Amino acid sequence: MSGSIPSLEISGVLATLRLQRPDKANRLEEADLTALLECLARIEAAPQVRVVLLRASGRHFCAGYSFDDLAAAGDGGHFEAVADALENLRPLTIAEVQGGVFGGATDLLLACDFRIGGPAAQMLMPAARFGLHLYAGLFERYVSRLGLNAAKRLILACERLDAQGMLEAGLLTHLYDSPERLAEASEALAANLAELAPLAVAGMKRHLNAVARGALDPAAVEEDVRRCSASADFQEGLRALREKRPPRFEGR
Repeated sequence: MSGSIPSLEISGVLATLRLQRPDKANRLEEADLTALLECLARIEAAPQVRVVLLRASGRHFCAGYSFDDLAAAGDGGHFEAVADALENLRPLTIAEVQGGVFGGATDLLLACDFRIGGPAAQMLMPAARFGLHLYAGLFERYVSRLGLNAAKRLILACERLDAQGMLEAGLLTHLYDSPERLAEASEALAANLAELAPLAVAGMKRHLNAVARGALDPAAVEEDVRRCSASADFQEGLRALREKRPPRFEGR
């Protein structure tokens, strides 16, 4: 094992999660997946956290699952569980993609709400080249985010995309022309998202993801509408509009 397991830093409303195996292109070992699940559970249990920024050290964002652990697990181990937990996380999530995203890491990327890339971003899903059958959650995220035709191009034909191609296909939501602008933009987006009403944002994120899975529950939507309409945050938002000032939301 080289490098170290992912780190988590929580500072007020922002949680920063960092992959830390740059000498292996941040390829995830089983210990990393266990650590990521623990970090995501800590974030979910921290009510003050409103935004999660996922970053990676070194040249590449992430090269997917360790080949040695993949051979031992056979089914991807905890990889699907990490992607599902990331998608279902209450706070909004931002992936800052400074380089290559390969294999299962593309699913971690698609599990994030916002995916910001720099000029060196690229992706490849090579599973079909070495006989690996992918898991259900990855298929759902690929098709719901990118569409069936793009999913087939990337999964079945193993098409490689550069940064512009990732933006056009939908793997990236934003693209910036330098590493410096990428870092600035991700931090600016995190600051902007942190100012939004957390109760409404969490509910709408949950229901948008349900729509993408074809599993929207209208009754659950109506319940969240009633809960937010009766919240102190909604009253604060109305007061801020009348007083022409930024709102100060407390998540209640």
